[in-house]
Amino acid sequence: MNRRAVGTKYEAAAAAYLEKEGYQIIEKNFYGRHGEIDLIAKDGCCLVFIEVKYRKNQGSGMPWEAVDRRKQQRLIVTAKEYVAVRNLPLEISYRFDVVSILGDSITLYKNAFGII
Repeated sequence: MNRRAVGTKYEAAAAAYLEKEGYQIIEKNFYGRHGEIDLIAKDGCCLVFIEVKYRKNQGSGMPWEAVDRRKQQRLIVTAKEYVAVRNLPLEISYRFDVVSILGDSITLYKNAFGII
């Protein structure tokens, strides 16, 4: 399986997990000029930008560790672009979550970093 196919598989698993947690997935794979946001969802009245990271095992480190400062900044810029492109009001609550998948284990990190 190529990297894109693996990513798609685990993004689907993350979306299913989040829906069980009460999230409403509203968009998948938003591409902006500076990057991609894997999932965008509503959690109550909050708009959530979600990064999904998968690792088969810990050999390359924990999945969430790949969401470093540089990746966070790209996600923040891309989220700002999403808000502008969709003409969303800035008064809505926004946050960034990370879904970390290690093997078959899924961990959700709510409000993992940054603000718009």
